[in-house]
Parts: sequence; C-alpha cells; structure tokens
Amino acid sequence: MSCGNAHETDCSEVLGHLYEYLDNEMSDDACAKFKEHFDECHPCLEKYGLEAAVKKLVKRCCGSDDVPGDLRAKVMMRIELIRSGRHLPDEDDLTAKDGSGGGPSAATASESPST
Repeated sequence: MSCGNAHETDCSEVLGHLYEYLDNEMSDDACAKFKEHFDECHPCLEKYGLEAAVKKLVKRCCGSDDVPGDLRAKVMMRIELIRSGRHLPDEDDLTAKDGSGGGPSAATASESPST
C-alpha cells in the first residue's frame, strides 16, 4: 500500500513494522520517523488507527484469559532458545518431555524387524 506521495519513510516500511510500533518495541528514533509519517500520510494513519482499535478490542475481550502454566513455560523456553541461537527442539521432543506422547513408544522402538 502506498499513498502515492514520497515520504522519508516509505509506506511499506511503516506498514511492515506497524505492530512493533503499536507494541512500543521500536527505538525512539524509529518511533519519531513513524509519527512523522503518520502526520503526512492519511492512508497509513487510518491503517494505524484501525490496527490500534483491533488491538484494544482484543485486549478487552481476551485479556483476562489465563494462560496455562505449561504453555507459558514452553513458549518462554522456545523464545530463550531462539535468542541464544541454539537448536530448537522438534515438536516430538517437546511432547516427549512433558509426557503427552508424540514420539515412538519404547515397545515399538525396541522391536526388531522380522525377516
């Protein structure tokens, strides 16, 4: 999307990082550039307003749901692995650790093929 006007910060860049802006996950310099863009670009400002309203609605409607502790632990573990650059375990590895299955059972793993 582009409004057709030239801006210091391109519309596609602003829209591509809109959620980072909404979540306050950008540097002060980047936020200032985005604010300047919104002042100049009505279509991007409208998109920003729409996404901000949706985020507010979702928070109001779903913000009180408790997250299961085991899910929170799994998500935090994956985030830490990604940040550290270590190998991400396969889904089978995760389900085997929590006892919910997902991997081959001991019985099938120890069976020898018959010939």
